[in-house]
Amino acid sequence: MTEPPRVLLADDQTLVRTGFRMILGADGIDVVAEATNGAEAVEAARRTRPDVVLLDIRMPEMDGLEATRRILEPPLAGGPRVIILTTFDLDRYVYAALSAGASGFLLKDVTPEYLVAAVRTVRTGDALLAPAITRRLVQRFAQRGSDTASLHRDLASLTRRELEVLGLLARGLSNAELAARLHLAETTVKTHVARILAKLGLRDRVQAVIVAYETGLVSAGATADQM
Repeated sequence: MTEPPRVLLADDQTLVRTGFRMILGADGIDVVAEATNGAEAVEAARRTRPDVVLLDIRMPEMDGLEATRRILEPPLAGGPRVIILTTFDLDRYVYAALSAGASGFLLKDVTPEYLVAAVRTVRTGDALLAPAITRRLVQRFAQRGSDTASLHRDLASLTRRELEVLGLLARGLSNAELAARLHLAETTVKTHVARILAKLGLRDRVQAVIVAYETGLVSAGATADQM
């Protein structure tokens, strides 16, 4: 039986931390540490080595963006997964955190069921893609050639099929939908996605979506039917 994920909860609002801790605890998920600002979150992540960090994007002393960067850099690289907590779905800071390696984001009014599912999803290595909101966020803030963008990759290493998969992935299609659209087995789609991530040096599907927009492979406002 797989052990439940170990969670670090970082938010400067006591009520938010208390509520989330109760929700996760009721599902058998242990909150191993809490933090009230980004600096405390980085220290707690290094000390407790959690599987998942729930991290408020706007905190005193050090915000969630800088904390994300520090938590995901060596020696913690390959360790915890970061989920950003925010009050606003279309937030430039959230986009920057996703570019820095966060696996997804949640609004603070998330339902208990979705919070638990999100933590378990990113713990397995999957990205937390709420397709409609995440695509809107990326479409709004991704800028080709932006000096502030964290992810710039040369897509020349990808095959034509991999470019096609990446483009559709960026439109929010699931593996099953990709398989149906491209007339491939779902296992083949998973292999293509894994190769794309490996070739581009990306952590997960969220970063792949950002790369697709920032390189111009996908344009804002395009639909899957236009790919």
